[in-house]
Amino acid sequence: MDFIQDLMNYEFLQKAFITSVVVGIICGVIGSFIILRGMALMGDAISHAILPGVAISYMLGINYFYGAVVIGVLTALGIGVIDQHSRVKSDSSIGIVFSAMFALGIILITIAQSATDLTQILFGNVLSVRDTDMWMTIIVGIIVLLAVIFFYKELLVSSFDETMAQAYGLRTRLIHYGIMVLLTLVTVASLQTVGVILVVAMLITPASTAYLLTNRLSVMVVLASFFGALSSIVGLYISFQHNMPSGPVIALAATGLFVIAFLFSPKQGVVWRMLKSNNRNMA
Repeated sequence: MDFIQDLMNYEFLQKAFITSVVVGIICGVIGSFIILRGMALMGDAISHAILPGVAISYMLGINYFYGAVVIGVLTALGIGVIDQHSRVKSDSSIGIVFSAMFALGIILITIAQSATDLTQILFGNVLSVRDTDMWMTIIVGIIVLLAVIFFYKELLVSSFDETMAQAYGLRTRLIHYGIMVLLTLVTVASLQTVGVILVVAMLITPASTAYLLTNRLSVMVVLASFFGALSSIVGLYISFQHNMPSGPVIALAATGLFVIAFLFSPKQGVVWRMLKSNNRNMA
């Protein structure tokens, strides 16, 4: 009850709550397509590679969103170029590009002498979210949701069977880079909430939890959004009540939901499978 009362009274907590919920929803949506396409490592890469863009934005005195988005898109393109035009495999090209960009970002942040900003970027601090950050997150959320709604069929077909998608005449490479742009937007929107280090947890964990509970993509997207939002709310509550860093607590809340699904999912849960196996043996 104290948390609800504080939520009604304090504007900074209201902004943190709204931002966290929006981030949880959009991470769940885009994360569903990321894990179905086997691109979890790409999500990790983008989240780390945008650091130079953030650093350059601070040095130029502009909103970090713009620099991060530009660098994120360039990173996705760079990974694609190496993957397509060399013998280096996809996972190796991802590792090469994101590690180089992350290292460059740390150097640029150090040059800019923004140690406090670096800590906030790496680990997030949703309780200090500004009006501009909140509205930017909401705008990104609307863009992501509209893109998924309008191009749902194309995303569905290309995520499950790229060969069939090409046979239907879909431009799978363009769809791939479209997802990369959406992933970059979601990653940047998540910086203030969970930071660079933990954004991959919000992209992958709620979607993986939903994946254990359903075989339908539409249901999976809805469930992933719900689990992402729930993780954000629970994490924000615990971090606020016990004076803990919000990003790590939100990530752990998402992991806790995954563990519950992993153990007790009706079809995939370890506990239920063990019980069914024991019942068959006894029969």
